[in-house]
Amino acid sequence: NKDFARQQMIEQQVRAWDVLDGVVLAGLKKVQRELFVPEGFEALAFADTDIPIGHGESMMTPTIEGRVLQALGLVGSEKVLEIGTGSGFLTACLAKLSKHVTSIDIYDDFIESAKKRLADCKINNVDIFNMDGTLELPDGPFDAIAVTGSIQSFDSRLVDALNPGGRLFVIVGDAPAMAALAVTR
Repeated sequence: NKDFARQQMIEQQVRAWDVLDGVVLAGLKKVQRELFVPEGFEALAFADTDIPIGHGESMMTPTIEGRVLQALGLVGSEKVLEIGTGSGFLTACLAKLSKHVTSIDIYDDFIESAKKRLADCKINNVDIFNMDGTLELPDGPFDAIAVTGSIQSFDSRLVDALNPGGRLFVIVGDAPAMAALAVTR
């Protein structure tokens, strides 16, 4: 069943990648990942594999999602910015672990499907906007920022959008020379 598969994903994949934060693991348990995968990919919802979502984009694997959430160290009171809504799964996890999420994406179809999925899951502490994060950012400051896609070079505007003590997770570089950065302001 799906609950068993979700538990196996968390125990066998996410924990195995040193995601040990109990709050993060509980958050991953609360969000039904299978509701956020594209139609026809439900069987892969709990597999540690990239799932294509359109426009050449993919959902992050569960292990990467766990690492992102752990790096941000959310305690429930944060105002979070997510750059790259995608399917909305990480958005939902961020919403479960923080006070409010502002998410931006450049693709209208991602935004509309994520809004529907979040509403179906009764997650209502999220605002999603059509915005290109390489050109502009929503009004901050934020306590945490998650950039879900990689960027070619580090963008200091991301640090400027953080409150003092705020945390940023971003992947910088071009494959295969990429680095995951966790930055605290």
